[in-house]
Amino acid sequence: MLNLVIRLLALLAIFASIFLLAQLVMGVAWRNRARYAAVNQRLRMIREGANRQDIAARLRKNAPANFDGYPAPVAHMLQAFQRTLFASATALSVGQVLLGMVGLFAGTLLILIVAVVVAGFVLTAGIVIMLATVAAAIGVGLPVMILNWRAQRRRKKVEEQFPVALDVFVRALRSGHPVASAIELLTQEMTDPIGSEFGLVADEVSYGAELTDSIAAMADRWDLEDIRMFVVSLAVQTETGGNLAEILDNLTDVIRARASLYRKVRSLSSEGRMTGWMLTVLPIITFVMMFMVNPGFYLDASHDSIFIIGFPSLILLYFIGVLWIRHLVNIKV
Repeated sequence: MLNLVIRLLALLAIFASIFLLAQLVMGVAWRNRARYAAVNQRLRMIREGANRQDIAARLRKNAPANFDGYPAPVAHMLQAFQRTLFASATALSVGQVLLGMVGLFAGTLLILIVAVVVAGFVLTAGIVIMLATVAAAIGVGLPVMILNWRAQRRRKKVEEQFPVALDVFVRALRSGHPVASAIELLTQEMTDPIGSEFGLVADEVSYGAELTDSIAAMADRWDLEDIRMFVVSLAVQTETGGNLAEILDNLTDVIRARASLYRKVRSLSSEGRMTGWMLTVLPIITFVMMFMVNPGFYLDASHDSIFIIGFPSLILLYFIGVLWIRHLVNIKV
């Protein structure tokens, strides 16, 4: 009995010592984090000693350009893709991402061709079309889906942060701060992504740019109507005068009411949007999984001469259906 008690006391002593040591290490780590952590990426880069111009260049990377040298449809697609890269906080440029997609597509296609030849299949036009489709789904479709998901998540966060930022801005104005000082307060109090964005606006204004032009560029980078309404309010107040704090307070109420209506519309249309997502994603997942599990199911049929016409036609009809579904479920509020 005495040996059991001694053993239990020893185990309790070991547990207590390990627990206290872990608490000590975690406390030191948390104090260092609180000391050196910054609210947003811009402040963290400033604390690390980065130049303001370098910070602006890095944070504004992939800001929407015009692509004037390209045809209008291509320029529009490249601009939309560049805006997606910016919203997803991707450190690579449009050319680098496109080059990476081409490399991933070519590498995947080469691996699939080698695997098919080793498996004993004869390369025909139908098999090459099939393998190119699988490689495009892996090398192009998957990265685009990931980038769009990240961009939509950060845009949604900006939409949620913007009314709070306007509240802070209005309170700063009512407490006597000038507009430039109120924006600087936003850069210190707001987290990313909107904290760094207002930091860019503050830097541009301090270097002599117009406030409305800087915020209009911010609205163009994020493609959000709430920020554009903020730009219009500032422009009207600059030209006609008035109480800017009251104007922005009313604008905050409008933005929150619009967001509430938008959420109601999304909840009412959730079934249609989920159906659209299933009809968009399920065929690709089914196609890729079936090809990986049983490639002969498709490769045997690809020898038929009608496959060369039928398969690309099905892909075309699929994209037409995806665009039509997106048009139906994309309800503007």
